[in-house]
Amino acid sequence: MSSQRPESQTVEEASQRQILHDEQWMLHAQRLADRAQSQGEVPVGAVLVKNGEVVGEGWNQPITMSDPSAHAEIMALRAAGQLLENYRLPETTLYVTLEPCSMCAGAMLHARVGRVVFGAYDPKTGAAGSVYDTLQDERNLHKLLVRGGVLAESCGKQIRDFFRTKRKKV
Repeated sequence: MSSQRPESQTVEEASQRQILHDEQWMLHAQRLADRAQSQGEVPVGAVLVKNGEVVGEGWNQPITMSDPSAHAEIMALRAAGQLLENYRLPETTLYVTLEPCSMCAGAMLHARVGRVVFGAYDPKTGAAGSVYDTLQDERNLHKLLVRGGVLAESCGKQIRDFFRTKRKKV
């Protein structure tokens, strides 16, 4: 009788490890979302990881920077491009607290990001399957692996609470 474990357990263990890694990185992205919120921005954070290391991070800053493209994902992609000195970011995973919009999804495709993991779904402008499926469109030359709903409740609560507070101030 062999002492080797069945392959299905190995695959299952790897899957569990990936789930734990995804949750840990999403917690990092949530801390970045806190930065956005402290600046009066919609609390969205993003971290780009390659080989277990942070290569870029960002948080929403369109108001602060007077830049409509300063979404958390774009800021993380820009930081990674500078660090790696390349506009292509293959074999990376982008963790973001809110489902990406069309602009951010397009930037991820052009950067050749390998995988995106997001927290809360965005039923109004989500481009990773909720409203649009930009990242998986068969016409794209590049497709990303997509995993949504990681820590969705806490990511969504952060955004809901932000807007609830904003409405009370008006």
